Amino acid sequence: MKILSAKKNASPLAKIVKENPNAVVVLKTDEHVEAKYLKKTNKAAFFDLGRHGTGVIYGFELINSQDALKEVNPGDTLLVKVVDVENEDGYIELSLRETHKQKAWDKVKELKEVGEPIMVRIEGANTGGLITDLHGLKAFLPVSQLSAEHYPDIGEGDKSKLLEELKKFVGETFKVKILDLNPRTNKLIISERALMAVNLVERLSTYKIGDIIDGIVTGVADFGAFVKFANDTDLEGLIHISELSHSLIENPKEILKIDDVVKAKIVDIKDGRVSLSLKALVPNPWDEVGSKFKAGDVVEGVVNRFNPFGAFIGLKKNIQGLIHVSEFGSVEEMKKKLEIGKNYHFTVEVVKPEEKRIVLKLKK
Repeated sequence: MKILSAKKNASPLAKIVKENPNAVVVLKTDEHVEAKYLKKTNKAAFFDLGRHGTGVIYGFELINSQDALKEVNPGDTLLVKVVDVENEDGYIELSLRETHKQKAWDKVKELKEVGEPIMVRIEGANTGGLITDLHGLKAFLPVSQLSAEHYPDIGEGDKSKLLEELKKFVGETFKVKILDLNPRTNKLIISERALMAVNLVERLSTYKIGDIIDGIVTGVADFGAFVKFANDTDLEGLIHISELSHSLIENPKEILKIDDVVKAKIVDIKDGRVSLSLKALVPNPWDEVGSKFKAGDVVEGVVNRFNPFGAFIGLKKNIQGLIHVSEFGSVEEMKKKLEIGKNYHFTVEVVKPEEKRIVLKLKK
């Protein structure tokens, strides 16, 4: 196998170009150009570069180009990369290594423009999502772009369990759409949800904001719950955690679980996405707070939960008040004075219905 030396004397062509730069249009190293495939021998493959001369692929470049050369015939035009504008034999040295990759990106761009569904086989997973191959390019399917059917049902922040659930999809086939691509950064993002949105936009046109639908909970995440329409199971909406209840909740699983049957109100339809609400269907208990609670009142409440800035206290009428940790000096002291699930008497210090806030003090 011939290994060429990088150091060589200036050729006649190089001297001409040096003396008169405009006399000849020359190629540049790393430039991509079209070349006509001529023939292949055991040691080299030759290409016609037109007025630029003859190109050749030697050595390791030839080994790395074997698969690409099997797919072409003499006379075919390929996109090649210039490695050396003139070697010691007078040829222009070329490379096909990036050409095969460029063709793959061209195919992927066409698929994105057409917008047709693509079937991919899942080959790997990480805590961010699923990994697959598309025309020889690595493609990534983020967790956020999974359909409700495939969205992992795990506890908040449990990354080890998330990865465990995602690995179960390795080997399965998903129908997706190309969401974003960037050949320069080797970024190729695919999506299940985007494909669903495109297919369902027309069907969603029969619904409007304010409609009430019957649905079935298909997934519960830390940010909300996915609900499939009962009368049109291809349609799905999201109830954000803030739309689940008029009360403050930390986890949607406090309210809903998979397969629950619910009625929900459509509060937004945008770009094929439906936002639903449970709390919009029930009276807002905070509307009556101003007439039910006054500063100085003594009320009874149950300790629901602790957090770093205080304790949430369940009052009557499905209202929650807050007693601040500063009343105790520290979280540790607060937990000594209060116990989850127990009832205590409190004094109302501040009432602000518009902010959904009642500040309490422990009655001495």
